[in-house]
Amino acid sequence: FRRSKNRKSKSKKKKIESPIFLDTSAIIDGRVFDVVNLGLFTGTFVILESILLELKHIADSQDMVKRVRGRKGLDLLEKLKKSKRNKVIVLPDDENFRNKEVDEKLINTSRNYKGRIITCDYNLEKKAAISGVLPININTLANYLKITAVPGEALHIGILHKGKEITQGVGYLDDGTMLVVENASGDLGKTVDVVVSRVIQTTAGRILFAKKI
Repeated sequence: FRRSKNRKSKSKKKKIESPIFLDTSAIIDGRVFDVVNLGLFTGTFVILESILLELKHIADSQDMVKRVRGRKGLDLLEKLKKSKRNKVIVLPDDENFRNKEVDEKLINTSRNYKGRIITCDYNLEKKAAISGVLPININTLANYLKITAVPGEALHIGILHKGKEITQGVGYLDDGTMLVVENASGDLGKTVDVVVSRVIQTTAGRILFAKKI
């Protein structure tokens, strides 16, 4: 009798239309909300109770930076919930995952509801992918959207500060990509014409190196 009852209760699990699970790291990062406001994501945004609790702990942190980011994340979540364009629900943690870590709860619940996870956490991204859940890493997305510059391309760039080498000057493209210019340490505050000499891909993104024309 108990088994049939359990099966019945499981069959009553409410279906969520195209669920998109938000991770704590993505919420406090904040960029995902700008992407959401563009209307690029369609579906139901889901916040696990354990994620919400983790977010509240960060908002109450003794560390001022964490506290500010946590509170900002809560504010952005509240705005998302009030938005008529998007559907947002808070989902209670599954009893079967009570003793699991927050990441494991998120991955298992996402898999059960056939949802996606939006995160900024590299390790969570890899764990989710291995577990058969589609992860969307905001940092990866940002790197894909960065302006592509190739060696030989001419640019007009403002020199903002000195580089690691004493002769180098550093400027930034509109998307935040760092551009290191040789022999430009004396051009601080000026805008110079340069030509890209090489492009280096790092874990933090692309770094361009250029020479003055």
